[in-house]
Parts: sequence; structure tokens; C-alpha cells
Amino acid sequence: MTSDQIMQIAYLAVLGIAILIGVLFQSRGRIGTVLRQGTSWLFIFLAVVVGYGIWSDTGFSRLPQQSVFAEEGRIEVPRSRDGHYHLTLVINGVPVHTIVDTGASDLVLTRTDAERVGLLLDELIFAGRANTANGRVETAHVKLDNVSLGPIEDRLVPALVNSGEMNRSLLGMSYLSRFTRLEISENRLILVR
Repeated sequence: MTSDQIMQIAYLAVLGIAILIGVLFQSRGRIGTVLRQGTSWLFIFLAVVVGYGIWSDTGFSRLPQQSVFAEEGRIEVPRSRDGHYHLTLVINGVPVHTIVDTGASDLVLTRTDAERVGLLLDELIFAGRANTANGRVETAHVKLDNVSLGPIEDRLVPALVNSGEMNRSLLGMSYLSRFTRLEISENRLILVR
């Protein structure tokens, strides 16, 4: 359970206790009626919580991250609930989740993803500079031995490792330009090589 979920549960518990105290205070003489109504509302509340939990588990987040049509050399990606397109690359045999960013010039790895794919951070030289939405950051130029997207495989792919904090690696134009067609249609990103 994440800290956000714990905070949501704590908030709901405090809210529920406050409502319960208010109801009991206003209806001191009718405790039996209040308990029956309270039990009914508790079941309604639990049904809503369970229903929301089921809906969020089966909602947009369960859409396939990417569909590969190998015979056509095509990758299709639905737009995620956060409004972005997410692709999973396999870099040096390790799955790396990326956000498609046509505003980024390069394939940019987080420090964590760089370590996961076998790059030694202590050996990287962060001599490059990049201007990002979070300000100026230092970058290290690297060559990735093997990058696969479905059946499409590239070798010695240039990339950057960002020295700053990033939530997810970025799939920028240096990699996207390897495709013959990049199209956004009906909330789907289509890449064709």
C-alpha cells in the first residue's frame, strides 16, 4: 500500500468519525433509528468504495501498453489516462518504460534506468547540458548496445543519461525519427518502420 493510499484511508476515517459524532450528537434520543440508518449508510459507503476499486482496476490503466503488428512492422500505442503515450523498450535485455516526448531531442534515460540496463554511473561523464521544463541539467552521452521495440531492433543507439531527477525515461525524436511514419490518430500513436 502506498503512502497516498494510506493518507486517503486516514482522511476517510477522520471524515467518517466526524460525521458519526455529528449524527449522534443531533439525535441523542433516537439511538435505535440512528444505528439502523447508520448501518444502511455504511453498506452504501462500502459498496461505493468496492465499486470504485473494481472500476479503477479495470479502467484505462488496463489498456494494452503497446500492440505489435510484426508482419506489418507497426507498433500501436493507446493514449494513457494521463494523456501521454507510454512505450516499453527492451534495452540490453531489460524492459524500460518510457514516455513518448516529441519535444525531447534524444532518448533520455533516468539514472535508475541507466543502472538497470548495465551502465555504470560512476564511469559516465556528465559534460553535456540540456534545458528541461525543470531547468538546466547535466547529461552524459552513451551508446546503447541493443534497443528493441517489439520485433524492431537497433544497435548502438545514441542516448543521454540525465543527472537530474526524472520520473520516467523519455523517448525523444532521435529514436522516433528511425521510423518511416509517426502518426497520432484516434488517441493512438502509430509507428511504422
